[in-house]
Amino acid sequence: MNSITARRRHPLARYAVVALALGLLGGGYAVAAPGGSSADAAIASGKADDVAQGKSLFVAHCASCHGMNAEGTAKAPTLVGVGAAAVDFQVSTGRMPAADAGPQAPRKPLGEWATPQAISDLAAYVQSLGGGPTRPAAEQVDPAKGDPAKGGELFRANCIQCHNFVGAGGALTYGKYAPPLNPATPTQIYEAMATGPQAMPVFNDSTITPDQKRDMIAYITHVRSQVDPGGSGLGRIGPVTEGLVAWIVGLSLLILAAIWITAKKRRTQA
Repeated sequence: MNSITARRRHPLARYAVVALALGLLGGGYAVAAPGGSSADAAIASGKADDVAQGKSLFVAHCASCHGMNAEGTAKAPTLVGVGAAAVDFQVSTGRMPAADAGPQAPRKPLGEWATPQAISDLAAYVQSLGGGPTRPAAEQVDPAKGDPAKGGELFRANCIQCHNFVGAGGALTYGKYAPPLNPATPTQIYEAMATGPQAMPVFNDSTITPDQKRDMIAYITHVRSQVDPGGSGLGRIGPVTEGLVAWIVGLSLLILAAIWITAKKRRTQA
């Protein structure tokens, strides 16, 4: 016992205890933490070869704005943690790579390099950098498995303020706008809700569940096939446009009728 007590009083004893505690803490973390390297985070969206190919595409088409390691620059934000869903949405809609630094990146035709496989590889690389929302499975975005009635209620509660009742889009502030939803695929609609691109808020799974997102997709795709039995839909923008057209057309007809009646009366008097 005397020898043990003596060792405890040794000047280096406290450092040995600290080193032992740190070793136990590190070993416990290594056992409890998920294994693998940073590339393992991309396994859900692609293989290691996809990640490597995606990095090459990133360097060629994205690094000039987002930095060589996607760390962000003065031109563009970091992509670490945005996830594969954000990349798939932005690139598959042609918004990225951006043509200019305007208030909002518009939808545009894809470049020749942006094939479905290239977009998948690029998404896998960004996913490997820090996780984030992944691309949805085909079942999650299948309109046939959703309820358009429930989706309509959710859409009217969360989306019509910007996108209009039927997804026709609308103007926002400072040159931004809510784009029309007709060109968007079910996957792109889901990814937009999950990632919140540009001025759009993020609707994560705790706010709108995956099943509810699918119901909203069912509603959005359903209204595209609706007809306008009353005549022209006028872009379905809303009552302001309809009232303006009715006023202009109606007023023009009244003016023409007045001119015709006046001219006819003059001929009769002559």
